[in-house]
Amino acid sequence: MDRQLVASTNIASVGYDAESETLEVEFSNGTVYQYYNVGADLYEQFMQSASKGQFLNTYIRNAYPYSRVG
Repeated sequence: MDRQLVASTNIASVGYDAESETLEVEFSNGTVYQYYNVGADLYEQFMQSASKGQFLNTYIRNAYPYSRVG
């Protein structure tokens, strides 16, 4: 999955696959997680948020199934 760099202190890059509704997040320490069943609207809100880390913690991290992939 292609990821794009983002301006964040703890997130390095973000990717999204609309077909599978999978959000992929690479953290600054190099770990990569995929979050599943994340709708396109929520992804857009995430990408437009002023604080990606705060948005992830508030709306995604404990609300969607995920797995560490890297």
